[in-house]
Amino acid sequence: MTEVNYIGQLHHPNLVKLIGYCLEGENRLLVYEFMPKGSLENHLFKRGPQGPQSLSWEIRIKVAIGAARGLCFLHEAKPHVIYLDFKASNILLDAEFNAKISDHGPSKAAAAREYVTTGRVTTKNDVYSFGVLLLELLSGRRAINRTKVGTEQILVNWAKPYLGDKKQLFRIMDTNLKGQYPQKGAYTVATLALKCLSTEAKFRPKMGEVLVTLEQLVNPKMTHFVI
Repeated sequence: MTEVNYIGQLHHPNLVKLIGYCLEGENRLLVYEFMPKGSLENHLFKRGPQGPQSLSWEIRIKVAIGAARGLCFLHEAKPHVIYLDFKASNILLDAEFNAKISDHGPSKAAAAREYVTTGRVTTKNDVYSFGVLLLELLSGRRAINRTKVGTEQILVNWAKPYLGDKKQLFRIMDTNLKGQYPQKGAYTVATLALKCLSTEAKFRPKMGEVLVTLEQLVNPKMTHFVI
């Protein structure tokens, strides 16, 4: 109940709204607002009428900005919330492709190396996971894909060598974009992802800095973040 009450107090346009809950016997149910476009995961990775071809570059950036705003809000909350399970399946989309983070209660999973090896938890764990998400938006590939061979199985390992190279970046770009993306904007996102994926947590930017960089892609005059 304590967790449910806390989640219910977190209100932000980029968080899925908790409408209610049910406690009956052994049943524990949370009721959230309906998100008609489903998860980002389905749009990026599921083939079909609403597959990755439906996500233009502009929509991908819109989703990234919305997700970044949601994470910023959680990190700035009192007490602050470290998400720890930030991934495409937990980002839901409304009818206008506005991104909202779901399942934002305490979690048990994280991708950053320092969490796996030391168990240390900071907001920089979420920044690492956001870097992985940016790679998924750029490439249209899952973070882990066992159908690939060698280094291509792990998206971070495969993509990292290309992220800082303007001439080679095209090698990781999602072919479903059909080249319809600004090269400068793609390079900005790629270098931002590279910073987020720094092995040392102290070298990763804060989510506020990440958001400013993304906002500047659509509004070059933006110099501070608004959550």
